[in-house]
Amino acid sequence: MTPTTSPRPGPPLWLLAELTYRCPLHCVFCYNPVDYARQEDELSTEHWLRVLREGREMGAVQLGLSGGEPLLRDDLEVIVAEARRLGFYTNLLTSGVGLTAARAKALKEAGLDHVQLSFQDSTREMNDFLSHTKTFELKNKVAKIIKDQGWPMVMNVVIHRMNIDHMDRIIGMAHEMGAEYLELANTQYYSWAYVNREQLLPTHAQLKKSEAITDAWRAKLGQKMRIFYVAPDYHEGKAKKCVNGWGSMFLTVAPDGVALPCHTARMLPGLEFPNVQAVPLKEIWYDSEGFNRYRGTAWMKEPCASCEFKEEDLGGCRCQAYMIAQDAAAADPVCRFSPEHGLVQEAVQRAEALAATETPQSIKEYPLVFRDPVNSRRLSPAKTDPKAAKLPA
Repeated sequence: MTPTTSPRPGPPLWLLAELTYRCPLHCVFCYNPVDYARQEDELSTEHWLRVLREGREMGAVQLGLSGGEPLLRDDLEVIVAEARRLGFYTNLLTSGVGLTAARAKALKEAGLDHVQLSFQDSTREMNDFLSHTKTFELKNKVAKIIKDQGWPMVMNVVIHRMNIDHMDRIIGMAHEMGAEYLELANTQYYSWAYVNREQLLPTHAQLKKSEAITDAWRAKLGQKMRIFYVAPDYHEGKAKKCVNGWGSMFLTVAPDGVALPCHTARMLPGLEFPNVQAVPLKEIWYDSEGFNRYRGTAWMKEPCASCEFKEEDLGGCRCQAYMIAQDAAAADPVCRFSPEHGLVQEAVQRAEALAATETPQSIKEYPLVFRDPVNSRRLSPAKTDPKAAKLPA
């Protein structure tokens, strides 16, 4: 039921086109749905071009092209060219696999504005281990290709317990490559990262040290390289707005055409999210039950309903509430006022203990589950117990 007191939203300023779930990497923190292998359909080129036109007519200005690996789409240049014609600012989010000099030139000519290149770590060994592929040397070559095309060098590294102690080397690597921007994104525990939470959650001491290292590099480099540090919410006791507010400015279209207010919303029970092949984007954004369910604050129950911070955090993340509290309308359990906050504290305490006493036995107890089609077909999209989700890696 759509809350009647929620104000009519503005347009979806940010449109994310998840072009495919196919990807040559197998990252243990991937935000793609854990059951992605069951979702094999992909929109045609014509459907994607219509989505872009409808989005731009509504007022969308920024277009993200992601996956999986978007370079696996042969029509990427066609999609970029149409986005440029429509007036979008385009951002390609890529692992770099498939970005040859020739492909980069073609994308530049099509009008691509921006490339964000992901690394897993500053060393070949850990980078290749975390992605379960040999891609570190390739990524270094791709970084040069990006610079050669005159794109801003934007590097993204997802941070967690297995690489956080390499923070100094990671920032140094980005600086040596000539990155203008570096995003250090502490892992948010959804999808594959949630399944692997016991292995990935860092300690308080690690986070404090990494923040100090980041601040020191900021002071050293000034504006030579802008460093964005995305803080984790498990340790802060403070909820964050879900993509700046559910259905307020962000709209993602999954590879099969299902429109979502965030990457992982499809896991939530009892919600219908229309497909762009059947329903116009404008109708989906303004009128669908799925986009309206958690807009604003009218849907909230206690303690959120009477919280002084409800307009600031809008209740936090609905997927996180569902995964941890098993109730999508609950207060985000990372919030210190949530009745389920103890579950988050227990996870952090367990991470502290595991990090202090990590042994071959504890690693065996919590094996990493890599993103691949076999594991994807065996995992539920909304496991509420990371330990119960473990499979042989």
